[in-house]
Amino acid sequence: MNGFPFAIVGFDLDGTLLDTLGDLAAAVNHALALVDRAPLGEDAVRPMIGRGAKHMLEEGLLASGGVPDGSIERLYPELLRFYEAHIAVRSRPFPGVIAALDRLDALGVRTAVVTNKAEHLARLLLAEFGLADRMAAIIGGDTLATRKPSPEPVHAMMERCGGGRAAFVGDSIYDVTAAKDAGVPSVAVSFGFLDRPAQELGADHVIDHFDELVPLLANL
Repeated sequence: MNGFPFAIVGFDLDGTLLDTLGDLAAAVNHALALVDRAPLGEDAVRPMIGRGAKHMLEEGLLASGGVPDGSIERLYPELLRFYEAHIAVRSRPFPGVIAALDRLDALGVRTAVVTNKAEHLARLLLAEFGLADRMAAIIGGDTLATRKPSPEPVHAMMERCGGGRAAFVGDSIYDVTAAKDAGVPSVAVSFGFLDRPAQELGADHVIDHFDELVPLLANL
């Protein structure tokens, strides 16, 4: 471990490792178009992300005129089909992500993803960028009986990565709460899909660029 203080570093996916806003907004707007709703701008969709696609759809319907009876059940599969078929059209890793993962790999740190996105979609998206095989564990919103902000996905991440001291990196209150309740240090990124300033999430630390992550963790 070369003296590095963490054996495991876990990451949220959307808004943390990858900027997926464009593709998620396109999927929401595809679903809205099926009920003759005007499209939402990316800035409107941004704070809807974090609790999974069904929550994002519900928020999109609320923001565009309300949630008609039965609309979630009808539109949710359509949103997922569209998203899966267009999962990496505009999505990109945030600046510094690959270099940070390379550095953690070189230090012998096991990395993992804990997301509220469905596991098969998370694996598909990560694979598009050559990141799926780099992760010692990938836990989606449907992998366990509970999802973030429950600490159980973070506990499962630690178990599947073989145990040891862990830290968790995310961009939402769900990430921070899950980490805190799991008893691991939390790092918030200031560039994610925030519904409030990163400094107000209650994370133990905040970074503005992935270049800051490994030096920060090395000193904890």
